[in-house]
Parts: sequence; structure tokens; C-alpha cells
Amino acid sequence: MPGNSFGHMFRCTTFGESHGEALGVVIDGMPGGLTVDMEALKSELRRRAPGQHAVHTGRKEEDLPEIVSGVFENKTLGTPITVLVRNTNQRSQDYDQLKDSYRPGHADKTTLDKFGIRDHRGGGRASGRETVSRVIAGYFAGLILPETSFYAYIEQVGNFKLSNAPADHSFDRGEINIPDKKMSDEVVTFLKRCKDTGESAGGTVTLSIKAAPASLGEPVFDKLKADFAKAMISLPACVGFSIGEGWNFAHKPGSEISKDRKNFGGMEGGISNGDDILLKMVFKAPSTVGEKALNGRHDPCILPRVVPVVEAMAKIVMADHYLRQAAYSTFLP
Repeated sequence: MPGNSFGHMFRCTTFGESHGEALGVVIDGMPGGLTVDMEALKSELRRRAPGQHAVHTGRKEEDLPEIVSGVFENKTLGTPITVLVRNTNQRSQDYDQLKDSYRPGHADKTTLDKFGIRDHRGGGRASGRETVSRVIAGYFAGLILPETSFYAYIEQVGNFKLSNAPADHSFDRGEINIPDKKMSDEVVTFLKRCKDTGESAGGTVTLSIKAAPASLGEPVFDKLKADFAKAMISLPACVGFSIGEGWNFAHKPGSEISKDRKNFGGMEGGISNGDDILLKMVFKAPSTVGEKALNGRHDPCILPRVVPVVEAMAKIVMADHYLRQAAYSTFLP
């Protein structure tokens, strides 16, 4: 099974299964001498961890990181970093009903068809639990860009939609990553009902990046926007991606679009221009519904827990291109 690595200069490889012994990540290309704060890393993992809210899956995992290489006396060494997270609360018997049953929209059948074998317990590598590795990699990527601020939030769940975007990154995202108390309360009630009835819901996540360095990205295949798109679409259940004005570009004339470069979401020609970067992602409702959902432990909506993962993937993309640009700049006169 290839395709478990992402990035070039900053490259991460994730490993492990949802119900295996552990999951983890190997990070290659991390600069040396950067300070690692274990409490900050644990805090990022807690933002994604299951079982912390009534609308989460009932599976509870502490998600405690074990750094086994690449860090000494709280400093990165510049060597490959390996971090493990042990699985402690598996209930694999909950997935026995999925051994010979396939969920439309999930990787159950396609994985079996492709490889001739699959781990049906929680979806194996196709499980959303794989994203714990991405959050770890995102924490280390963020050390490379300490001045850049990443702020993702839920804009829509089902028919509930945020009225106004937060003006800055200081807005409290509340208990489920919605920066509006009224909408948050309504969505919590809605998702509890979904969980109780075996239904699921999708929605959209918006990501704002402030103090993004200019000149990141290449003008052809390695556009910054192209790598953002790959990073986000690689997330479980992500089915749509847009930049800046996004789908509004379809009906706006060029004379209106070209009035303000901020319409382009911080990138022009695939290269960052120094403006704030704005991305939006669409996530479908989880595929596990009905009796399968009621008999197992599943999220009725992945959006509350995917927000820190979106931020992590953005940090990985930015760190990778920042290191590429730094390497390129050494050759400039």
C-alpha cells in the first residue's frame, strides 16, 4: 500500500490502523534546534481526540504521544522524528457486522477489491483515527512557522450555517469549533438527535491563515493551492475544496473579481502573495448509519473533530513550501 507519505522538504509518513497496537508518524526534513513543548503537542491532540463530547464517538482515547526519535532535551535534532500513539480503547467486536458488509461511500469494498485483504475493525487505514498522525506532524510543522496563525472553524452543519465569519483569530470556537454560541447550541442538539437515531451529517469548514509568508509555491504542478487541495481532499470524507471566493467565481465577471486581489484567497498564479489565505472544505456525512451506527461507536459528524486536522494539514503544506523556498533562496544572487 503506497501513498502514506506527504510533502517534499518536510515529509511525513503515517502508519498504523484504527484498532491496531498503535498509530504514528515519521517526519523527515525537520530542522534542528527547535524547542518541543510536550504539553502543547498533547493539547493539539486533545482537540482531535474522541470521546470528549456527547456528539463524538463513544470511543475514549487519551492519545498520549511517545517521541521515540529525533528529539533530545526538548530540542529537535534535525534527524527523523518518530512519534507513537498507543490505542487503548479498542472494541473490535463492534465491527464484526462489517466483516462481510460494505458501507457505500467508505473504503470497505474498494480496499478489499484493490488489495485482496482489509482490516474491517474501524476501517483500518481508512479510519478517521489515522488523522491523529497528521495532527502530530502539524504540530512540528507549526514550529517552522511560529509567526503564522492558522484558524479553522465550522461554517455549516446540515442546514445550520454561520451568519458572519469571525473577524480575527481571537474568536472562541466554543465546545464544537463553531464561533457562534447560538448556532453551536443548535448544532449540538441536532447532532445528538442524529447520534440517537443512527443518522449522520456533513457540512463545511473554513480555514483562515494570517501572516502567511509570500512567494511560497511553484507556478506549474507544485502550486501552493494545488498542494493545499491535495492535503485537504486527502482527509477522510472531504469531497470539496475552494480558495478565496471559491464557487462565487463561477458567476462573477472578471471586472468585478479583479477589483481586489483579496478575492483570490492569498494566492495568485499558485504562489502566495502575502495576503491572508482563505480555504473552504466540504465534508460529507459519515457512511456509518442506521443499525451499524447504533451498534457501534461512531461520530454522527466528523466536523467538530476535523478542525484541528485541517489546521495541521495546512501547517504541513506551508512548512514544506517554506523550506523549499529557503533552499531556493540560497542560490539567488
